[in-house]
Amino acid sequence: MKIISFQLKQRVPCSSILSVLFNLFVLFEFSLSIAQSNLPNVAFGKIDRISNFKSKFVTARNVDIWLPEGYSKSNKYAVIYMHDGQMLFDSQTTWNKQEWNVDEVAQKLINETEIRNLIVIGIWNGDSTRHKDYFPQKPFNSMLDKEKDSVSSQLQSAGRSKFKFQPNSDNYLKFITQELKPYIDKTYAVYKNSSSTFIGGSSMGGLISIYAICEYPEIFGGAMCISTHWPGTFTIENNGFPVAMLNYLKEKLPNPKSHKIYFDCGDQTLDALYPDIQLKIDLLMKEKGFTSKNWLTKYFPGQNHSEQAWQKRLDIPLKFLLK
Repeated sequence: MKIISFQLKQRVPCSSILSVLFNLFVLFEFSLSIAQSNLPNVAFGKIDRISNFKSKFVTARNVDIWLPEGYSKSNKYAVIYMHDGQMLFDSQTTWNKQEWNVDEVAQKLINETEIRNLIVIGIWNGDSTRHKDYFPQKPFNSMLDKEKDSVSSQLQSAGRSKFKFQPNSDNYLKFITQELKPYIDKTYAVYKNSSSTFIGGSSMGGLISIYAICEYPEIFGGAMCISTHWPGTFTIENNGFPVAMLNYLKEKLPNPKSHKIYFDCGDQTLDALYPDIQLKIDLLMKEKGFTSKNWLTKYFPGQNHSEQAWQKRLDIPLKFLLK
C-alpha cells in the first residue's frame, strides 16, 4: 500500500484537514473494495488476501488465506501452506478453468471431524519465476557442470527459462519461513509448532514441498507432495537431477518419529514420468525408517496431471496429515 504524505506550509482550518482526511479514507475504502472484489468465490468459509506481499527474497505476490466456517480467534488452528495459490479455490479465476476445490474438501472433512481445524495459506506463484522458485537448489548445485547445463538447456527449450537456469528455491523458502509465517502467526489464531504446520502442492509444488520439510524440519511437521515433478525438467533423458534429488534425500530426510510425508502420482500425461522415480523414493523412505504411520505413497492408474485429478484425491493427504 502506498502511504500518502503531505506537509502543511501554513495554518489550515481544522475543517479542511478533516475534509482531506475523509477523502483519503474514502480513497482507501474504494481501493480496498476493488481488491476484495477480485477475491476467489468460495462455497465455504472466507478468503482474506494479502495483495502483493513484499519480500526481500522473492518477487512480490498475492497470498490468499482461507478461513473455515466459524473461524474464531478464541480457537487455535493448524496451518497448511500451499503453493500455486491462485489455483486452489475458484475455477473462474484460473488460467485453465480448473481448481483444487480446497474450501469444499477441507470444510467437509472438518465438519465430519475427519481432520483438525485448519486454515490454508494459498501462496501465489511468481509466474515467470515459478520454476526457479520451486526447483530444489541444493540438489541442483550438487550436480556436475555438464549436468546443470543439460537441465538448463532442457528448461530453456521448454520455455521455463530465458537464460542459464539457476534455482531460487532457498530464497523462496526463506520468504515462507522468515517473512510469511511470522505474519500468519501474528495475525491469525494458529498453532506455531511444527506438529501443526504443514506444506504442500502438486507437480513442482510437490517438489518444493519435500525440499521444504528437509530444509526446515523444525518448522514443518508434514509435507503433501502430489504428482511430485521428480524430473525437474520435462524429460528423463540426459537428466541428472532425479539422481541428485535422491542423493539429497538420503542425507536430508527428516526424522520419521516427528514428521509425516505424503506422495502420490498418476500415470497419464506428465504424470507418466513419475512412477519409476517414485518407486525409488519409496524404497528410500523404507530404508530411512518411515512406515505407514508417518509416510504414505498412493498410485492412481489412469489419472493425469491436472487440478481436476488432484481435487478428486485431496481428501487423502489431508486426512493422513491432519487426522
